This record gives sequence, C-alpha cells and structure tokens, in this order.
Amino acid sequence: MPRSNRPRRPRVTGNPSARELNARRAERSDDDFDLERVLADFERLESAPDGDWRVSTVTTRSAAKVYTCPGCSRPIPPGVAHLVVWADDHLFGAEAGIAERRHWHKHCWRTRTFRYR
Repeated sequence: MPRSNRPRRPRVTGNPSARELNARRAERSDDDFDLERVLADFERLESAPDGDWRVSTVTTRSAAKVYTCPGCSRPIPPGVAHLVVWADDHLFGAEAGIAERRHWHKHCWRTRTFRYR
C-alpha cells in the first residue's frame, strides 16, 4: 500500500510520541551553551615546585587586549584564549599576588621551567 502524503491527525491521547518529544527537546535546546565560557569563571589552584599558583582561563570572547606572555615573550593578541596566573602564596599577601598577575599562553604555562624562589 502506498504512503499517503496527507498530514497525520494530531494525537487525541495525552501521551506524546517519541518524535514529538524529540521535536520539543530540539526547540528547547540552547545552542549558545559554551562549556569553555562556563569554566572560565572558575579559578583553580595549581601546586608546583616554584610555589602555589591561582590559574584562571580567559576565553576567546573575553580576550580583548594585547598581553605579553612571560614564557615566550611573544604577544597574546585579542581573541586568543589564554591563562591568567598569579601567586597564591605571595610574600605580601593575596592582593599583591593579584596585582602581579600575568597572562600566559596555555602551552607556555604547561611547559614552563620551574624557577625556585
């Protein structure tokens, strides 16, 4: 028997079909969800031989200025995701550590050489 091209009648029962449920989920899904943007607001503590460091991620959307990476001495242009790093155990307190924060390329931070204080 050939298929009909006429649209189906709406279901009378209160239980929607799987196709209808998937269509509703697709309408509700938010395409603007960006995991990188969500995690960028959180800072993490990293311990290394050269001390404890607070590390925060800067996303491509929020990178608006040119910074110089202390690891490679090259500029970090606007629109490039990178890290902001500051000393957690600064000698003069947390405010001094935040004042001396630096912007690093992700690769430069991972492969840095540890300088002992």
